[in-house]
Amino acid sequence: MSNFQREGSISNAHVGRAFELRAQKLLAAHGLALELNHKLPCGLHNLKKDHAFDLGATDPKVIVECKSQTWTSGGKVPSAKMKNWAEAMFYFHMAPTDYRKIFFVERSVRPGREETLLGYFRRTQAHMIPYDVEFWELDRDSDQLVIHKD
Repeated sequence: MSNFQREGSISNAHVGRAFELRAQKLLAAHGLALELNHKLPCGLHNLKKDHAFDLGATDPKVIVECKSQTWTSGGKVPSAKMKNWAEAMFYFHMAPTDYRKIFFVERSVRPGREETLLGYFRRTQAHMIPYDVEFWELDRDSDQLVIHKD
């Protein structure tokens, strides 16, 4: 049986929560005071249901999804996680259009190559990404941040 737990962590949920708190702190340093589990009605047409974004605020209108996934230990694509990232794009698509949308991820470089997991996702799933999503990529071991607004 395979263990897909992050090495050295109690659980993947702990890794995710710690990353959300890190993101919250760094976004605050960029002038965005955001709350955890920000609920917002999302949906298609006139059918809406609250969705809890990892971070968000109503003033200014900002929503953030945080992802701390990495390449597999063998350098393979974590395909189930990529589906999770695509789902986040769908929620951004269903969110109110007047909200700023930030996808905040941990930088993970593929072993033996130069491509990051975010770069791979953007290259292979461009058709799933709403035009107004910003991509913020945070180094795992430092506060070095790369912001992609293209």
